[in-house]
Amino acid sequence: RESARTALTCAALNGLDVCAADIRNAHLQAPSSQKDCITCGPEFGLENVGKRALVKRAPWRGKAAGRDFRNHLRSCVKHLGFAACPADPDVWMHPAIKSDGSSCHQCVLLCTDDALVVAENAEQILRQEIGKHFELKKESMGPPKIHLGSGARKVQLENGSSAWAFSSAQCVKAAVDNVKEHCQKRNWTFPRA
Repeated sequence: RESARTALTCAALNGLDVCAADIRNAHLQAPSSQKDCITCGPEFGLENVGKRALVKRAPWRGKAAGRDFRNHLRSCVKHLGFAACPADPDVWMHPAIKSDGSSCHQCVLLCTDDALVVAENAEQILRQEIGKHFELKKESMGPPKIHLGSGARKVQLENGSSAWAFSSAQCVKAAVDNVKEHCQKRNWTFPRA
C-alpha cells in the first residue's frame, strides 16, 4: 500500500495519468512449474479417454499457482522494458520522456492479478502492452476506485492542485460485516449499552 501511495503522489505531482485493471483468469495464463498429470475423461474426446495428460498451465488453487503466475507476470513486464524497484519488487519502473520534453518514470505496480500503471499514457500501456500478453477485465479498466482494499479517488484541493485520497471505509465496513455474520452464525448478541 505504501508503494501505491508513493506512486499516486508522484502521479499527482508530475501530472501523470493513473489507470488500473484486473487480469482475467490470471492463473490459467501462467505456465505451471509443477509436473501435474490428469487422466482424461470423455470431455477430451473418446480417443483420449483413460490417457494421461500433462497439465501445462498452473492449476487454480494449486500449491504453486500463485507463484507461477507472479513469476510469469514479472517476466512479461521485464520483457516490456520495465525494471523492478530495489525497494519493492512489485513496483516496475521505466524512464520516459513526457510530451512536454520533461523526464519522468513510468511505473507498473503489480499485486496478484491487479495492475496499476502510472504514466503519461497509462491506459495505452495497459491496453497495448500488458493487454497484448494478458486478457484484462474491461469493466475494471480506468482510474482506480479500489486498490488493495482501500477506496481510492482523485480529489481537487482548495489551492487547485490534484491529489489522490485513500479511504479505509470499505475495509472497515467489510470487517464489521464479517464480525456480524460470524456472530449471527453462533447466535451471539452484543450487550446493549
